[in-house]
This record gives sequence, structure tokens and C-alpha cells, in this order.
Amino acid sequence: MTARAATPGLTGSQTVGPFFHDCLMRADARRDVLAPGGTPGTRIRVEGRVLDGDGVGVEDAMLEVWQADHLGRYHHPADPRVGPLLDQSMEGAFTGFGRVATDAAGRFELTTVKPGAVPFDAAVDGTRAQAPHLNLAVFARGLLNHLFTRVYFDDEAANADDPVLALVPAGRRGTLVAQLVEGRASEPAVDRAYRFDVVLQGSDAAAETVFFDVPGAASRG
Repeated sequence: MTARAATPGLTGSQTVGPFFHDCLMRADARRDVLAPGGTPGTRIRVEGRVLDGDGVGVEDAMLEVWQADHLGRYHHPADPRVGPLLDQSMEGAFTGFGRVATDAAGRFELTTVKPGAVPFDAAVDGTRAQAPHLNLAVFARGLLNHLFTRVYFDDEAANADDPVLALVPAGRRGTLVAQLVEGRASEPAVDRAYRFDVVLQGSDAAAETVFFDVPGAASRG
């Protein structure tokens, strides 16, 4: 009888790798500038980090962004509102979609225009509007399903009446609000800069970013 092989050691806890990088983060698939120069609206940059449970930057995360234009309209046929979808001169250039990767320190950055207010679900309350916001999907190793969150802006008074923010406990709403960075607006090509960190988990639950349960999202992968 031969001796049994030594018991294998423990494997890493992160069992799902960032396989999307091979295809989805090609140079021609990235879109960290959502709004080319000349796009109507207030030009902004959103910068921040994706942090793991130890507060360490996640070096290979991917963020997808979906937003309305400066008039609060989505570049999608499901948006039925009457009026110009976008400035026609920018048709095809501004789609409202972006895809960015984090660097070795977990940092990301995207440039776009600040979205306008978006009507709330007409079936629920068609008279209310949602405060300007970005929709964010977070992909990272170890996540079987990507996470959904929102980015609001701290200089928007409309946040106080936003029907989605109102669903979030008051002590957690701050995790969804990007902070205006004073002094960065003078940098080229942007009118305002905001800071927004995505905290995937942590011992301080109040600091963990709020993520939303989007029905059917997991099945769409």
C-alpha cells in the first residue's frame, strides 16, 4: 500500500475570476467617456474606488453605467416620452452607456454629462420625479451575480424627494450619494467632479454600499 498523498491545502476564497476582462475590457469595448465633447449638459467626472471587505481596492472590477441624458431621457426605445430623444447632432455619440475597469488600486474614473430628473414609475406614481442619478452595475471576482446600485449627487436638492432614496434607511442613503470635489472643476473638460466609492462589504454595515434587488437581473446575467 502506498502512502496517501498529503492533504491539499485550502484554496482561495475567491472562486469566480474576472473572466470578463478578456473580452469586455478590450480597448475597443471600454467606454469611460460617455459624453463626447459638445454633448449638451453639465460635464462631470465621477471618480472613486471599489473596495473589498478589508477596505482594499479591488484591482480587477468592472463597472457598467447607464444613465439618462441632460433632459432626463434614456436613449432607448422603451422610453416613450414625447420630444427629442437627444440633441440630434449628438445622435449615436451619446448613448448613456459606459464601461470602466478599476486599476491596481481599485480606482475608476468616468466622464459624462449630469443626467436630468427622470419620471418615476407611472404605474406607481406618475407625478413624482427621480433625482438625477447614474445606474451602476458592479462586476468583480467572487460575485456570482453582478450588483446594482445608484449614484446620486450631493448638490441636488431633489434628493430629498427621490422615491427610491426614500426606500433606503436614512443612515444608509449616504452610500448612494457622490460628493462634489471642490477645486477639481478647473481641470480640463469637466465642469464638476464627484467622488463615489463602492464598498462591497465590511464590518461597518452602515458604510457598505446599498445594492438593489433588480427582478430578473440575475437571469439576464
